[in-house]
Amino acid sequence: MRIAGLDETAETLGLRRGQGLADARAAHPGLDIVPADIEADRRLLTAIADWCDRYTPLVALDRTDGLFLDISGCAHLFGGEQAMFADLMARLFEQGFAVRAAIASTPGAAWAAARFASAPLVIDRGAEVPVLAPFALAALRLDGETLAGLAKVGLKTVRQLIDAPRAPLARRFGRHCLLRLDQALGAVEEAISPRLPVPALSVERRLAEPVGRTEDVEQLLLALALRLKGDLERRDLGARALEYTLFRVDGAVYRLCVGASRPVRDAEAIVKLFRERLTAVGDELDAGYGFDVVRLNVLAAGELAGEQGDFACAGEGDNPDVALLLDRIAARLGGSAVLDGRHLVRRAVPVESHEPERAERRDPAGDSPKALPAKENAPQPAAPRPVRLLGAPEAVEVVAGVPEGPPQRFRWRRALYRVTKAEGPERIGGEWWHGDAPEDLYLAPRDYYRVEDEAGRRYWLFRKGLYGPAGRGVPPQWFMHGMFA
Repeated sequence: MRIAGLDETAETLGLRRGQGLADARAAHPGLDIVPADIEADRRLLTAIADWCDRYTPLVALDRTDGLFLDISGCAHLFGGEQAMFADLMARLFEQGFAVRAAIASTPGAAWAAARFASAPLVIDRGAEVPVLAPFALAALRLDGETLAGLAKVGLKTVRQLIDAPRAPLARRFGRHCLLRLDQALGAVEEAISPRLPVPALSVERRLAEPVGRTEDVEQLLLALALRLKGDLERRDLGARALEYTLFRVDGAVYRLCVGASRPVRDAEAIVKLFRERLTAVGDELDAGYGFDVVRLNVLAAGELAGEQGDFACAGEGDNPDVALLLDRIAARLGGSAVLDGRHLVRRAVPVESHEPERAERRDPAGDSPKALPAKENAPQPAAPRPVRLLGAPEAVEVVAGVPEGPPQRFRWRRALYRVTKAEGPERIGGEWWHGDAPEDLYLAPRDYYRVEDEAGRRYWLFRKGLYGPAGRGVPPQWFMHGMFA
């Protein structure tokens, strides 16, 4: 058993992380020992990272006890780096955290100053060398084996490593040692990996007085959506996935996400979606002492040109009212709600395929904002499609003229139907590029017919294959694929 963490009192006693617990107790019998809970520490660090989103969207986890915040272009929103630094430290102190922090132009320099400086620092660009030089080599994030090797040759501080010849160091300890030094001093650029994707667009409101009522939360959302609408219009975009982030005064963060089946930028429509989400969350959204920062993010966007619609085509394509209804149901139930192994809310997603049964798929509503392609990319059928399409074509017995005659009679599901009217054929070729074997390069085409029986019912039949030598000796087969209204 070894020491995983220390408070300030324990540090003053000379104890250190990794030290054996038996040795520590022998030297100081009155130690207060608490079992380490790694998972709880991880959840706490993640919660603090969520809270730090109020300063910048670029927040990365650093090992098990630290965070990197990329505040490039954000500091001026808080009155400068010093004011931002003071605000962050004060707020975390008020929440009961003991924090060590630093600001620098490189992640390596900030990491070293936060852990080895005696007081919080703001290091100006170009001042890394005089600040880091007195620090121990552990400030360069080197592993224990490398530190031990450097100590054997008399190198114990950053200044000594800077002054030492680089070629022998690289040969003996590898390039990683010098890479960490160059990253800390700014000679080599180092990027951090944010824990959350950066939103395409974002609008934010900081409040002088916290709010807690649902009506106020919705009113702020409407104001943010109106601001966001102008940005989306200038880019000819609409939102496919949105996130409403509420920052509570005491540090808790709530994230509400909704998706749209088609790009949307109308403020009222956005509010309707989140109203369903707020209703579904219910008492889980605890305002506590109130929210002092609210933010609306566009996580995914799609093209939405500001063009006037054609009244003649009002009945074609997607119905916006139906799309909004589906989005509101998904927001209320959750896009990933499952019952008996099946998703409760699903929507059709176009697929690049000529074969009707493969031209779309049913995806969970929660996944559709990422999966839906642009509408103009979807293949357009050459002729009307039936209202009801069978999941898989069903074989039928057909009497028809040879070689290209339409069906005259057919038997389907043991019932006999006489055809009074027929239209076609519409030929759809086989998708040979999906095949794995050489013989798949030839796939029999389909000839589709729209037929009507004596009772006025209309069906969609197709003949697969060709007569004569073109069919390669395989007789054609007939199938039922759908029914028209």
